[in-house]
Amino acid sequence: MFENLTDRLQGIFDNLGRSGKLTEKDVDTVMREVRMALLEADVALPVVKDFVKRVKERAIGQEVAKSLKPGQMVVKIVHEELIQTLGEAEKLNFSGSTKPHVIMMVGLQGSGKTTTTAKLAVLLRKEGRTPYLVAADTQRPAAVEQLKTLGRQIGVPVYDEGTTSRPADICVNGIKAAKEANAAVVILDTAGRLQIDDTLMGELEEIKRRTNPAEVLLVADSMTGQEAVNIAQGFNSRVGVTGLILTKIDGDARGGAAISMRAVTNVPIKFLGTGEKIDGFETFYPDRLASRILGMGDVLSLIEKAEEAFDEQEALKLQKKLMENQFTLQDFLEQLQKIKKMGPFSQILGMIPGMDRMRGQINQEEAEQRLKRVEAIINSMTKAERNNPKILNASRRQRIARGSGVQVRDVNEVLKQFRDMQTLMSQLRKGRFPNIPGLPGLR
Repeated sequence: MFENLTDRLQGIFDNLGRSGKLTEKDVDTVMREVRMALLEADVALPVVKDFVKRVKERAIGQEVAKSLKPGQMVVKIVHEELIQTLGEAEKLNFSGSTKPHVIMMVGLQGSGKTTTTAKLAVLLRKEGRTPYLVAADTQRPAAVEQLKTLGRQIGVPVYDEGTTSRPADICVNGIKAAKEANAAVVILDTAGRLQIDDTLMGELEEIKRRTNPAEVLLVADSMTGQEAVNIAQGFNSRVGVTGLILTKIDGDARGGAAISMRAVTNVPIKFLGTGEKIDGFETFYPDRLASRILGMGDVLSLIEKAEEAFDEQEALKLQKKLMENQFTLQDFLEQLQKIKKMGPFSQILGMIPGMDRMRGQINQEEAEQRLKRVEAIINSMTKAERNNPKILNASRRQRIARGSGVQVRDVNEVLKQFRDMQTLMSQLRKGRFPNIPGLPGLR
């Protein structure tokens, strides 16, 4: 969602980098552009003013005068001040509470609160905790059924009393049930409204008073823009929010909410919702997000995604197959499917330093379609054909094309890509560098 802001800032710093010496006039010009870029990204005006003031004071000071590359120094200062604005990374705080620890989820209707509740449960289970869900949204009957469905999907128990009981009673009874089930963490999915009102806040205040939660997490839709800041302030003033969860950050939002909410409310962002899938959820790291906003990549997040998608033992087996020339089309298919799990190509490119600008050159939809086409082609092959592509004569290729709904030339293209990979690995195995068109072959 930060693509527009990233592109705008990169353009500003590119122009700055061309000047040999940084003057006060240069700083004024650049910071005026930065100010406009942040405002266009929906960052709240008071936050923008404070941010620009801090950067300007540092940029005109002695730090830049000592730098041989003033343009790079300004990027460094902006990066550091952006991290300060986004705040420090803070984990869930269960100190001072007894098991089962209670997390109270709050937010407006439509912010993705119920789905986020299930996503948080999955994350907690990955950390070795036993989660338990409580369906306390009696305002929206579909929310109770939705949470029960998600609970079955992820294998986490859900306590509910339908929509007739009082929400506070449901929460208290749900915590008792979780304690009997020996759960470590209880997550309360409370009701939302289309807007903040006294009835909603009164209900939430009663739940908080009777359940004494260790965390009160506000789920906010990042596409709400600057209004998200007002929503956060409203909830915080009434129920005392301890953390923020920003959803739909992979959407078309301009990113200002993430920068503004932490600065205005002084409440830390703890998690980001990165997609509709149940595993589209990640811990918030301000330094990583600041790097992504400035187009500097996010290698640590990329590594974490890769570790989740690729098993270490499987990777060693694959390496052995490649070096012994036993890599098959089935292996090729499995690797493609694992790459898909890491997320959209544009998102992955944004995490690689220096590659962020290539996102605009890649047609995301076309790339996804090509990947699906390759999967369909390989899935239309028999086991024998996947293990030994040499038996794929003309009639077999025609059958595969019909089965996968593509042309024979598409089948041929996939097979060529596979042969090229085999050739490359064969040359590496023999201790030679591959011959690259336009470059002399090295031995």
